[in-house]
Amino acid sequence: MFEKMNDIFTNHAILSETAMWGIFGVVVLALLFFDLFIFNRKNEVPNFTHTLILCILYIAAACLFGVFVIYEKGIDLGMDYFTGFLVEKSLSLDNIFIMSLVFASIGVPREYQHRVLFWGILGAIVMRAILIYVGEALIVHFHWVLYVFSAILVYTGVKMLVAKDKEDGDFKNGRIYKFIAKTFRITKNLHKEHFLVKKNGKYYMTPLFFALLVIETMDVIFALDSIPAIFLITQDVFVVYTSNIFAILGLRALYFLLEAVVHKFKYLKPALALILVFIGLKIFAPRLFGFELEAVHSLSVTFGLLFGGIVFSILKDKKA
Repeated sequence: MFEKMNDIFTNHAILSETAMWGIFGVVVLALLFFDLFIFNRKNEVPNFTHTLILCILYIAAACLFGVFVIYEKGIDLGMDYFTGFLVEKSLSLDNIFIMSLVFASIGVPREYQHRVLFWGILGAIVMRAILIYVGEALIVHFHWVLYVFSAILVYTGVKMLVAKDKEDGDFKNGRIYKFIAKTFRITKNLHKEHFLVKKNGKYYMTPLFFALLVIETMDVIFALDSIPAIFLITQDVFVVYTSNIFAILGLRALYFLLEAVVHKFKYLKPALALILVFIGLKIFAPRLFGFELEAVHSLSVTFGLLFGGIVFSILKDKKA
């Protein structure tokens, strides 16, 4: 049935790949403009209603773009887009916890956090493009790299299952924090919303820029898990990049919405670990089970595990 639907949608495709990239670029720029100049014109703490509307807007935009991908590229690649979006979105929940830890450790007030996150997301868009380009080049020339990606995901998933949560105080003793603190000139005091300040003819980083650097570095580390995951789902670069970017575009609004409660989703991390292991082993399905897993299978398993992890966390939290 899905093969027939896939043929129907693919035959209706009317746009070239270049035109699709152009539409994606326009949508992303429009969302960023709307976010920065309409919803966040002032340095203030976003309220719950404001943040919820922005979250819904980003998710709706991502879903509508997924429908566009289905129409232009077919059901299979559309399902791959939604699977990649869900995987990246769930991985970003770990990012939210790290961001909260960074802001608390460095002492960034809530009214300036959205500014740091906005520029952090812009940096992530550029860095993801570079990493995905490198990943595609490696796969084209060395197809066995997919097996390396598979090993990375399985290892990461198993490590997440058995690892214990670190205490919040561990962050300042981390290598990234210490390296950035020793390498750059940094002021201890905030200078409103400014990232740099000039003193005695020399430029110094403010705590805002320091937080931005740490968050960008952490995002690259997280991308080393998420990008192999999406490449194991599909090797279509358009689907890989767009699903990745739509997932991180709403990260800032999601941060302010879930910052205070993300730690309560205790069973989301094990669910995410199982998803990574599943995606990592997917490449071996033809040899292990004698058949290849379709895009709808990947989406169903990913959604089912995430939904189960969230529901189980809520139920356990109510009992506690």
